[in-house]
Amino acid sequence: MTTILALETSCDETAVAVVRDRQVLSNAVTSQVELHQPYGGVVPEVACRQHLETLNLVLEEALSQARVFSWESIDGIAATCAPGLIGSLLMGLSAAKTLALVHQKPFLGVHHLEGHIYASYLAEAQLQPPFLCLLVSGGHTSLIQVRGCGDYGILGETRDDAAGEAFDKVARLLGLEYPGGPVIDQLADQGDPGRFNLPEGQVSLPEGGYHPYDTSFSGLKTAVLRLVRKLEATTAAPLPVNDLAASFQNAVARSLTRRALRAAQDYNLETLVVVGGVAANRGLRKHLGSAATTQGVRVLFPHPSLCTDNAAMIACAASDHFDHGHRSSLSLTAQSRLSLTRVMSLYE
Repeated sequence: MTTILALETSCDETAVAVVRDRQVLSNAVTSQVELHQPYGGVVPEVACRQHLETLNLVLEEALSQARVFSWESIDGIAATCAPGLIGSLLMGLSAAKTLALVHQKPFLGVHHLEGHIYASYLAEAQLQPPFLCLLVSGGHTSLIQVRGCGDYGILGETRDDAAGEAFDKVARLLGLEYPGGPVIDQLADQGDPGRFNLPEGQVSLPEGGYHPYDTSFSGLKTAVLRLVRKLEATTAAPLPVNDLAASFQNAVARSLTRRALRAAQDYNLETLVVVGGVAANRGLRKHLGSAATTQGVRVLFPHPSLCTDNAAMIACAASDHFDHGHRSSLSLTAQSRLSLTRVMSLYE
């Protein structure tokens, strides 16, 4: 059984985990949310410095949780190398390379988005490709055909804001705190999703019609802005924040559900996994789960703790690559952007 120690520092979570095949032995995560809240978003320089301060402590915690008393029990060391904030990526990447060099272990660089896909394997150890993956996070919204380890086809992507980014921006419009996703999810539970008819957003094709799988959330965000301004101009009553949150969340859930289930049907894929930070959203889980059952599609959501950035998913991905004989060079560099379809460029 392959045991991997992995580090994840692509954005504002400092995370270290130990995973044996598809079993999580430890998964330590330190969040920087409170540090970035005053700015309404992640400040790259601040995130980088915080990783430097906390990485050794999180590493010690992960090793202690996993009861790793000897480096002989570790088969390989991995780190997220792309995509993400360069400074943050370099913190984890440099630490992982150093550990691999000192302890003479194979090193594996992991694509962050592939890590999210592998969170679904941690949710169900028997899961096997092919399947469809809906990846929804703060920086990405994609429909991915998973064909095997390192073998992916991008069926649809966002043309503007990612779903998680849209949640943060709408939360700001409503005067809510950062990050917006959890707050909107909580308020939406108390609101009426049918009170305001908000657009799902569609992507036009040059030859006419609309793209079946691509998403767009900038129009939805603008619709919320105009609605808020109209309500503020026409009534002295406080904004119906709960209903606005519920209506917005419902529009996002409808948009993602329609595209994901159409792709599953078009590509004859019976299993749909939903990963990324927005996969923890209760409104999306309820709406997509119900619609998928009607269409006979099996939907798999990882535990919410595995939806947000974590190192267990990185270790799981690295473990599969390790078992396929893939290794990375110690000269591998951090990359702010790298298509998921180029995952295999990370290995020799």
